[in-house]
Amino acid sequence: MKLFQQMLVAGASLSLLAPIAAQASDVVNLEEMKSYSRSTIKKSSRLDSKTFINEVSEDIAKLKGRVDGLEVKQAEFEAGGFSDTTTMDGKVIFDIGAVDYSLSSETKTEATNFGYSYTANLNTSFTGDDNLYIRIKTGNHGSWMADKTYGGYLGSLGKNAGALGVDKIWYEFPVGDNNTVWIGPKIENYYMHGTAPSIYKPITKQFSLGGNGEAYGASTDTGAGWAYKADNGFALSSNIGTKSKTTSSGTDTGLLTDDTKTSWATQIGITKPQWSASVLVNQKYNGWSDTYYHSLQHGPSSSTGNFSSVGLRGWWRPLETGSATPSISLGYDSTVYDGAPAASDSSDAWFAGLTWQDIFQPDDRIGIAFGQPTTNEDETTDPFAYELYYSYMLNDSVSVTPTIFGGTDRNGTAGGDVFGGIVQTTFKF
Repeated sequence: MKLFQQMLVAGASLSLLAPIAAQASDVVNLEEMKSYSRSTIKKSSRLDSKTFINEVSEDIAKLKGRVDGLEVKQAEFEAGGFSDTTTMDGKVIFDIGAVDYSLSSETKTEATNFGYSYTANLNTSFTGDDNLYIRIKTGNHGSWMADKTYGGYLGSLGKNAGALGVDKIWYEFPVGDNNTVWIGPKIENYYMHGTAPSIYKPITKQFSLGGNGEAYGASTDTGAGWAYKADNGFALSSNIGTKSKTTSSGTDTGLLTDDTKTSWATQIGITKPQWSASVLVNQKYNGWSDTYYHSLQHGPSSSTGNFSSVGLRGWWRPLETGSATPSISLGYDSTVYDGAPAASDSSDAWFAGLTWQDIFQPDDRIGIAFGQPTTNEDETTDPFAYELYYSYMLNDSVSVTPTIFGGTDRNGTAGGDVFGGIVQTTFKF
């Protein structure tokens, strides 16, 4: 941004100097000076140098005043630009694709959709160690691209019908050498975890975080958290997300009250250069719901709306990319629902993700993910979901990712299969 500001200032400076230079050429005109000199010689045998110097000095003083004014305007322009401690990056994503549902009774559209999202990330530091993060986002995804039922919900999803809005905003700062604290009105739990649960990069959101089920499912709202990261890779973190408007009528229950939807997640883990393992316990209250990886009947027939979920995560990667050996991410969730009948008071889910990098060209990526979405113990049909993609770079800033995704009995209904295809193009800047 600094270079961009300098270019703008240079352009503005030239545009302001042009009329000054033109006026200066009128004031100090050589032909007029010669004419003045000749006419003076006719009247007198010598040049009245004192008069000439006085006139030129006045013109130079006027020119200097104009240049000083230009410097003031330049300073005002720079003051209105980004701070030296603020950076911005962003991306635009185009998604075009279609789906096919096997059930003739399914009324969801199978039409081809073309959606986009625009994201701008602003990072500002005030001390050199802290960070104020703001994400501005918009888009127009809809239909199956924003539907959780069959797993078509895209990780690139953009909403707001094209209107720019603040999608994330929080402040983080260090405490000592190994502790970090987050607080913000728009943040999700997983940004505050001490250990990355997965290194698989999904296209459909259901496969994010090693399976976006009951344990790691998250929702943007008010939150705060803390993480300790030791030098040896050990990490401990705890964070809370809370919603103040928890009823269908939108009644404001306030933050962290007995009626507030709340998610409290605590994670312990360790990360080494080639592998990582972690355990997370997430306690959710008052009907908090945020999973993208589930069957229709994954929740119990009745409960208090409170539940506890344990998420096990681990990943491994080879020392070098470009080989036939993939990186592997694994996940398993187990959930218990408070106050539910014994026959339906628990659910589970599992996930596996494989990634090959630099296979056909530098920076390309092959991804395969599959698993069982969150399924209640009393369900008789086990759903299965999958995705497969190949991502390659057109240049340093543009990538193209053809993807197929789908599932068998995907929503927990026998015969409820789905198959979809999408081409995703990402422009980074």
